Amino acid sequence: MRDEPGATAVPLSPPRLPRRRPSRPARPSGGPRFGLPGRRTAVKLLVLAVLATAFAAQAVGALLPHVPLLLAASAASLAAEAALYRWQLGMVSLFAQSHADVTVRHVLRDLLLVMGLLRLGEQHREGAYAPLVAGLLVFYALHWAIQAVSVLVRRTRTLPVVTRNIDASALRLTPAPPALLRRPGHRLAAFGLPATAGLLATAATDAPVYGAAGLALSLALALTGLGALLLRLLPGRRPAGEQEVLDWFDAWLTRYRPTVGLYFSGGASSAYQANMWLEPLAGLEGRPVIVLRERHMVQRIAATDIPVVCLPKVSTLMRLEHSTLRVLLHPSNSGKTSQVLRIPTIKHAFVNHGESDKLSSCNPYAKAYDEVWVAGPAARERYALAEVGVEDKDVVEIGRPQLDAVRPYAGPPAPGAFTTVLYAPTWEGWDGNPGNTSVVEAGESLVRALLADPGVRLLYKPHPLTGSVDPRALAADLRIRELVRAANRERGGPRPPASAGTALARRTAELDRLTTAGFRSAADQAERMLRQPDPESGRAGAVRRAEAAWQDAYWASLPEWEHQVVTDARPPLYACFDRADLLISDVSSVISDFLASGKPYAVANTGALAEDVFRKSFPTVAAATVLTPDASGVPALLESVRRPELDELAGERAALALRLLGPAEPPSRERFAGAVRDLCAAAVQHRARMAERLAADLPPAGPLPGPRREPARPSAPSTAPDPRSHI
Repeated sequence: MRDEPGATAVPLSPPRLPRRRPSRPARPSGGPRFGLPGRRTAVKLLVLAVLATAFAAQAVGALLPHVPLLLAASAASLAAEAALYRWQLGMVSLFAQSHADVTVRHVLRDLLLVMGLLRLGEQHREGAYAPLVAGLLVFYALHWAIQAVSVLVRRTRTLPVVTRNIDASALRLTPAPPALLRRPGHRLAAFGLPATAGLLATAATDAPVYGAAGLALSLALALTGLGALLLRLLPGRRPAGEQEVLDWFDAWLTRYRPTVGLYFSGGASSAYQANMWLEPLAGLEGRPVIVLRERHMVQRIAATDIPVVCLPKVSTLMRLEHSTLRVLLHPSNSGKTSQVLRIPTIKHAFVNHGESDKLSSCNPYAKAYDEVWVAGPAARERYALAEVGVEDKDVVEIGRPQLDAVRPYAGPPAPGAFTTVLYAPTWEGWDGNPGNTSVVEAGESLVRALLADPGVRLLYKPHPLTGSVDPRALAADLRIRELVRAANRERGGPRPPASAGTALARRTAELDRLTTAGFRSAADQAERMLRQPDPESGRAGAVRRAEAAWQDAYWASLPEWEHQVVTDARPPLYACFDRADLLISDVSSVISDFLASGKPYAVANTGALAEDVFRKSFPTVAAATVLTPDASGVPALLESVRRPELDELAGERAALALRLLGPAEPPSRERFAGAVRDLCAAAVQHRARMAERLAADLPPAGPLPGPRREPARPSAPSTAPDPRSHI
């Protein structure tokens, strides 16, 4: 279900400048550059067969011994390794899971070479080849020593707190060691290549000097790498220790005095849920902070000037209890949310990452928060009807601050202009309900009907998780993209001048400069902390201006007639709202957000429900045109968009927007800021009451009581006479 209006998929490919074509379908990371699954499987099997055959032939060549076969098989094995790392990274992972990683393969390759050398020299050259074997063993010993030291170095650089936009220079951070020293497989392949080459040359020429030279070079490389890592373990070269980092973090909290924060925990693909709240958070008074729990999420938070702190351990997270932090906002629920809810000095508000008619928008978990902030009256009613334990007094209507910048409806398309239709379906969801997404049952029919109208320009923006659960959804998505590409080939037309592409490239470079840190590929978390200190003054405003300029340049670089598959991180969904005359989507938060524009929208009914039941089941559909899977209603829908007098749902859209999003005045951002102020005040009052109660329970001022003593036990009766009896 699409409850993430700011979501975008992983970029498929950079735009072609100045000529732009629709993006190609994404391929899995590390997969081959081939389009058909059958061909991908065939290529994987081919590489696997070549590698297995090469090792088998190398073993035969070593046992016979047969020098040409041994050399050819070894060369084929090395070539297969290169192809594996160039085109088949997925196979590399599979080998590692099967305990046949690059280290095992390299050791096996060298052992077979050594076996071949010994077989070749078993009559008269054992003494000459024995030192080569000894040198090879020393090299492998150094390899394992480097690995052990690299683990120690990594531990010293794994800090208990990870930050961004905070000056961490006091922690004695340094650039990370070269990636080659931290990756055992790559290191062994690189450092061991001279030794392998020397052994091959020795096998071919029966001259041990080549093997000795190769081994000497490999040993020199290994010793150099080991020395470089050992230097980083010296006391003056290590980063700050755990307790020193925690003391530094406490000092930063005291100095910065945060007031309101955004708390987020989740997987890599869920970062959009936090990112959509960055701009509203940055616009608040006070001192905001972003609190994360997963280290990988630090760099997935979008460009912002707000300080970011990642606190992986619960014990570190609890240090917030004694800070000035008053309110934490929660855009999503996660298992780690329960940990921070235990801090009694902080008030917690659930702000969600989008609202819709689905059950996920009235989750029983919401009753764990102090308040639940929703867009409008419809969400309040949704919680009341769901009876999940959220009391009405704890529901606060704040609107949708992200939508204040959405442009309102400015009338139908001009005569002769294209009608821009945004098709933004949701994904298939986890429950397998066929009504979740229209991609499988109706996507192709809808797109065909839209492309059949010569006056339509289609923007297809699929959900980033499309196909992650149901392979049918992935296949349908790929077919839709092919339909868009085919329509563009048939349509054709004038393209923007080359200067438009140049302008986009310039704007892209400027925006990237402002929003990316430009790390080395070998940078680790400690180095990234070092490279991301306090942001420059005015950077946030410069980013906003650069984003606006980029969007203008992006749309100007595209032909007005060309259909687009929009999957890159830019432009965001709300920018597509501004370009669209009509939205077609599924039951999701996208249609709720689109209502802020006042433009017509349609919802695909793929759940086999009658239209009246469909509308009654999902209130967000009340002002929509309902489309059936055969897309028969598309022509009439387009006509109503072009001729407003045929649009009978304009009044209903305005009423529904009021129910879903709340009133336009005061703006959502003002209501959001007011809710933050009120909850911060409640947190201050709560702390004051707790302090009063604590003070009332304390004993009067005076000397501290001494240690508690156990009462003396009565002694056993004495049998001696009492001396007082003789007085």
